[in-house]
Amino acid sequence: MKVKVLFSGKTTDPWIRQGIDVYVDRIRHYVPFELVELRDETQILKSLRSTDHLVLLDERGAFFSSVDWARNLEQKAAHLPKDLVFAIGGPYGFPQDVLARADERLSLSPMTFSHQLVRVVFLEQLYRAFTIIRGEHYHHE
Repeated sequence: MKVKVLFSGKTTDPWIRQGIDVYVDRIRHYVPFELVELRDETQILKSLRSTDHLVLLDERGAFFSSVDWARNLEQKAAHLPKDLVFAIGGPYGFPQDVLARADERLSLSPMTFSHQLVRVVFLEQLYRAFTIIRGEHYHHE
């Protein structure tokens, strides 16, 4: 399984860019990984293959603890015949056609974060999930 994360819009803050780079490097130790920055949300569907499993980061999505989400990710890796694509939209969310194409929606919190900050937070949680799956000592209960 390959994991891809799609971002809508440029990352403008240098400290956010630095955080993204740190977690992308860490994630690549666990899984084939690709990060794609798109011009806007209208390009999401053009970036997908019909076989991709699309998960949107959306405030109306499912909530998981880090451990439960790691288990969910582990199940996907074991049973999905498709690549896993996560999409993070811009400040106004996703167009209706992208929402209709989504296989799942995932929420990081009931709180609202800036679309740029969510990039770092999500990548950290993705990295955390892989360390949990591997039984490494990054996550503490």
